[in-house]
Amino acid sequence: MSTAFKVACVQPNSGREIAPNVETVSAMVRQARAAGADLITTPENVSMMEIRSRLSLEKARPQDEHPALAAFQDLARETGAWLLVGSLAIRLPDDMIANRSVLLDDAGTIVATYDKIHMFDVDLGDGQEYRESKTIRSGDRAVIAETPWGKLGMSVCYDLRFPHLYRALAKAGADFLAVPAAFTRTTGRAHWHVLMQARAIENGCYVFAPAQCGDHEDGRETFGHSLIVDPWGEILADGGEDVGVIMAEVDVAGIAEARRKIPALTHDRPYAAPEG
Repeated sequence: MSTAFKVACVQPNSGREIAPNVETVSAMVRQARAAGADLITTPENVSMMEIRSRLSLEKARPQDEHPALAAFQDLARETGAWLLVGSLAIRLPDDMIANRSVLLDDAGTIVATYDKIHMFDVDLGDGQEYRESKTIRSGDRAVIAETPWGKLGMSVCYDLRFPHLYRALAKAGADFLAVPAAFTRTTGRAHWHVLMQARAIENGCYVFAPAQCGDHEDGRETFGHSLIVDPWGEILADGGEDVGVIMAEVDVAGIAEARRKIPALTHDRPYAAPEG
């Protein structure tokens, strides 16, 4: 297992149609690979930002027919990099969608898939109301994937607010946590950085968080600020608010060092639930 590698987070401003998004993101992936990235991560809804439920369902495709997935598999083979496809809208047989993250190896083979567990059903005020559960079928399993550098725990966006998921991933051996996202500008300004740092610190893991940014064709406003955070909670790279690519060197040995200093993963204790 390699002791160091370079990770990149691609930060696009995805629109409503798949083909132009794939073209734009593919160029950014090639840029990251040319700069030496071994693992390249992309955000939630990387191939389509479509807030309208009916159109989302119409544009979604089954996994084995999804044009974006096929294109990204070809891209992984072309570049020779591992590629995290942050999430795609995968049409399910019951006319619902899975918000599915897909990890590809350097041969374009699907190593693991993860369906977003926690649905973003919120009312933020100022007319910002989201009901993912109207069209998206919640996942029901946590996923860890083997990579050449260690184990990657997979998640998507709103999962970030549920620390027990990441605790379970870390306790099961995850070294890195992937959080591809399309965080709203409102919630991002309030909570993004502190939650990402908390997940890294709590679990002694690196966090890779590629994000959408800017004003989108469907009316959404996303926060950007893709992050790479080390196990001590230090932000190694921050993508800011604009389209671009960030990179950082990952020191795998630093995971064990952080966990040696504060071995919290070995200190969990059973306790009785509160009464009432």
